[in-house]
Amino acid sequence: MPPAPPPQNPPPAYQALCSHTHLFPGARCRLQGLPHPEAFATTPEPIDIHLLFSDGTAAPADLRTAPASLTVAAHTTAAGTPLDESAWAVKGFTLEQDEVEMTIGARAPSPPPDAAG
Repeated sequence: MPPAPPPQNPPPAYQALCSHTHLFPGARCRLQGLPHPEAFATTPEPIDIHLLFSDGTAAPADLRTAPASLTVAAHTTAAGTPLDESAWAVKGFTLEQDEVEMTIGARAPSPPPDAAG
């Protein structure tokens, strides 16, 4: 029996500090710890993100490109408001010193529920 391949480490989730307790069109989050922020600001790549909101809560998110979009896992705000999973267009990326500021665009429509067969 051939040896099992070594386990692969998943890519890191980059931290993003969000300026508010939730996302909305125009909200901004600063991506931290990117290895090449200048290159990322001009040519973003798909990454996993750990969103940290201003109320101290957090949620995992997936940034995808072509077109740029952000899918945020369901989470609860510090005030106890439950937020369902959501998807957002990403309006743009700007280099801010050694971080990349991501500007949120319009909320994407919710996918249709799976049809029960």
